[in-house]
Amino acid sequence: MLKTSDYYYDLPQELIAQTPLERRDGSRLMTLNKETGEVGHHHFYDLPIFLKPGDCLVMNDSRVLPARLIGHRETGGACEVLLLVDKGNDTWECLVRPGRKLREGAKVIFGDGELTAEIAEVLPGGNRLVRFHYQGIFLEVLERLGQMPLPPYIKEKLENQERYQTVYSREVGSAAAPTAGLHFTKELLAQIEAMGVKLCYVTLHVGLGTFRPVKEEDLTHHDMHSEYCVISQETADVINETKRNGGRVICIGTTSCRTIESWAKEDGTMEAASGWTNIFIYPGYKFKVLDCLVTNFHLPESTLVMLVSALAGREHILNAYQQAVEAKYRFFSFGDAMFIYSD
Repeated sequence: MLKTSDYYYDLPQELIAQTPLERRDGSRLMTLNKETGEVGHHHFYDLPIFLKPGDCLVMNDSRVLPARLIGHRETGGACEVLLLVDKGNDTWECLVRPGRKLREGAKVIFGDGELTAEIAEVLPGGNRLVRFHYQGIFLEVLERLGQMPLPPYIKEKLENQERYQTVYSREVGSAAAPTAGLHFTKELLAQIEAMGVKLCYVTLHVGLGTFRPVKEEDLTHHDMHSEYCVISQETADVINETKRNGGRVICIGTTSCRTIESWAKEDGTMEAASGWTNIFIYPGYKFKVLDCLVTNFHLPESTLVMLVSALAGREHILNAYQQAVEAKYRFFSFGDAMFIYSD
């Protein structure tokens, strides 16, 4: 049996990064050879040293929706609404607080009434369908009134909301950032491209399910959340060409990895695709396309620790994480990065 508890490691609370570093690419970069388990310690701006002409980077260009709305009920009392899924016709599936006060028909006001909402339906499981009313363009209203839905382990306020977006984000729709990409600057990407490394993009809108713990002790019984993702023909062509020419496909983040592995054919070729994926990658999985991965350090017993263990081996990953704890690396969304590679 593949046991969830086999992916536990001990993490001191003070190593959970609460704020981004002043310099995006100034974070530390651990390198891990997935074949030998050899670990190296560098900075993120050193990444080009480990890249080769003919490689390609696959990046998730999803942009985080400022989806956390703080308002008050029409009858008085503060409340919070978190947008999860756009259901069309100005209606969203949402998490709400306090749930007991926001029953069907309850009305909520945000800002100075620029945005109002009504609870249309209470869904099984406690989420709500919420219908919004506003003038103009909803995304522009959200940009003014919404806040970033930071992960539950981040307690500090984010001063600059753009620091929870990648510099290449463009497709709005995520409830959380694809955080491995937060380390890149435009200058670093230009330097990488000038080396003869191709850059290409996929879109996967990250759901809050990414933070959901694995509660089953037999991890194969875990019910994986679904997320919407898109691969363009242009990106498929770059990946296929890279593979044909003997280059490495390097995913930036587990979301990019899950996107291309969801749509890859058995022979490792890609074509344009879009739809929902609930792929769960854990040890025993055979990667069809991905060769290397840039990723942050993940929560103990999470599906993401299982994914990186599928790539590099559980022992290699837990040893690397132990070294990261001892060397006081910064963990999770605003933390440091790891490059899992093979030559």
